[in-house]
Amino acid sequence: MDSQAEVIDFLSRPASYGEPDGVVERIDTHGSVIFLHGRRDYKLKRAVAYAALDFRSRESRERACRAELVVNRRTAPTLYLEVRSIDRAGTGGLVFDGGGEHALDWVVVMRRFPQDALFERLASSGNLNVDLAERLGDEIARFHAAAEVTPTFGGAQGIAEVIAENHRELRRYPALLEAEAVERLHRGALDALEQLAPLLERRRLAGCVRRCHGDLRLANICLLDGQPTLFDGIEFSERLACIDVLFDLAFVLMDLDHHGLAVLGEHLLRRYLRHGEVPDDVRPLPLFLSLRATTRSFTQACSAGRQPNAQLAADKARRAQALLRQAEHYLQRLGAPTDLAIAQTTVDHRSRP
Repeated sequence: MDSQAEVIDFLSRPASYGEPDGVVERIDTHGSVIFLHGRRDYKLKRAVAYAALDFRSRESRERACRAELVVNRRTAPTLYLEVRSIDRAGTGGLVFDGGGEHALDWVVVMRRFPQDALFERLASSGNLNVDLAERLGDEIARFHAAAEVTPTFGGAQGIAEVIAENHRELRRYPALLEAEAVERLHRGALDALEQLAPLLERRRLAGCVRRCHGDLRLANICLLDGQPTLFDGIEFSERLACIDVLFDLAFVLMDLDHHGLAVLGEHLLRRYLRHGEVPDDVRPLPLFLSLRATTRSFTQACSAGRQPNAQLAADKARRAQALLRQAEHYLQRLGAPTDLAIAQTTVDHRSRP
């Protein structure tokens, strides 16, 4: 048994938390294993490596846990509680915070909240409304306004890297994603980048590239103590998190659209833009929305191949294909009046919510 398998076994047992008769629930993601016990979540980094992260060493997992605490306390200070070590006790078993010289692993400890409080669940159940969307727009605007400016990232070069990575990943799934559509999308994204490159550079130099959330999907937003709360921001890659604020915002707008809630996206965007000192230029939004849909397309395609259940695999495949079409549709709106672009012109920037 390797050290992480032993740690997973330890975290799976109620007795490890001092309650032999308790219950531990487990959630597996591509980069983490999350254990839910009592009023706490314990998040273990998997010993895996992907294109943007490498958690194979214990040292890298410790660094990632500590970085996750710092990054996410910007938006969810009461949700992210502490980092705890898992050590070998003198008796040979495992314990939390044993004080040994070399910890076997590390976990991020979070306050537990109901899964029904996730905005993704609210969207699917029909409980996401205009009020919540507008309050979310306020919260994202406040977060972006306070985020660190990072002009060495982003701009035209940063978006070029995203386009290249998206294209490379989409091509991994020829059985699910039509090759002609993938190539057409790639050409369209490159054309859009050529048109927008000067604007993207002006935005970078003007301070629009900041240390953002990086993965601002509905699944990473919850209603905590009655407030829309952003969590699970990217801690493992400055390149993925130091981006144009509109590129960060585009993820949640795209996700709302994918859930059939584009109208709520318009309300969110209008509210977000009201916080600006001057009118923002939303011309990059169609490209940003397309790139976000593309990323979700290949992640859904990847997930389809890992599903043991045929029905779940088919559902993931359909989502991947729908997101690919959605990505292409956004590019067709570049430079043309759109519902999202119209939101810019309907905002009175002298008013405040």
